[in-house]
This record gives sequence, C-alpha cells and structure tokens, in this order.
Amino acid sequence: MRAIALLAQREHSLMELRGKLLRLACARAAERAAQAEAAAAFAEEGDAQPRAVFEPESGADSPEVAVDIEVEVDALLVWLQAQGYLDESRFVESRVHARAARYGNRRIQQELSQHGLSLDAEAQARLKDSELGRAREVWQRKFGGVTPEDASARAKQTRFLVGRGFSSEVVRRVLRGDHD
Repeated sequence: MRAIALLAQREHSLMELRGKLLRLACARAAERAAQAEAAAAFAEEGDAQPRAVFEPESGADSPEVAVDIEVEVDALLVWLQAQGYLDESRFVESRVHARAARYGNRRIQQELSQHGLSLDAEAQARLKDSELGRAREVWQRKFGGVTPEDASARAKQTRFLVGRGFSSEVVRRVLRGDHD
C-alpha cells in the first residue's frame, strides 16, 4: 500500500523505490521488535500483557529478517512492474521533462545514472538538438541576455551554464551570440 502511495505522488526508479521501501520495512521491523521487547518486559513485571504484541522469532536486526525483508520488497517491486504501476521508461520521460527546461544534457544524464538508468538514443538526440536553445533561455533568464563585457563576467556566466550541465561548446556558442 505504501509503495502505491509513493508512486501516486510521482514516478520513481526501481532503485529509488526499492531503497525507500527497504528503509520503511526495516524501520517497521525495528519498531515491532521494540514493541515485543517492551511487551516482554511488561509481562516479566507480572502485569497483564498488552493486547497486540508482535513476537518475532529472531531480532529485527538479524540477517534472516533483513533477507526476508529484501525478498518481500523485491517481490513487491516485480508485482508493481507487472501491473504497470512502476515503469522506468515513464520515470525517464518525467525526469527529462522536469529537468530539460533548466539543465543541460550532462546534468540530466548524470541524474539518470544515479538512478541506474540512461537515455535511449532517440531521447539523447532530441536533447542534443534542443540544448543550444535551452541554454540560451536559461542564460537569458539569469543574465538578461546581456553579453559579458569583461573576463570575470564571462567566467561567471560560463561557470553558471557549465554547472547547469551544458556542454562547453554550447556555452561558448551562447556567450558568442550564435543563433543557429
């Protein structure tokens, strides 16, 4: 249920969703183990035992529990992919769409590689074709379309555009004022 709620908020990569679900499942297992320890301590004092108690066969930090959690999460991810809830191509499309207006090809590709994904050849070609126009728009928003007058202003504008992931050739063309 939590996985679908996460996917309803935005698209996730397999690696990203797996990490989130493993953290949630491990935290829940640790919470249940703490509740079981508290219930055992409560029972030792001679008082009545609480109604809902989770009695793990082994501790939540044990390797067996960690492996069980990983197996469950991996099975859930396979099911989510089979049902169409988790689709990495949709994630790539949404990430490119969200980032293309502000960032260059290198930054977008680097972000996708952090998720264990890459662009297909067609998407790379589309981004490459539009990179000069996107860089020019970002530059105009930031610097008002004013070409740098001295070396320090040029270096500042260059650092900004390169930091946004635009290639050095595109940056040179934007700062020279090339319009092709």
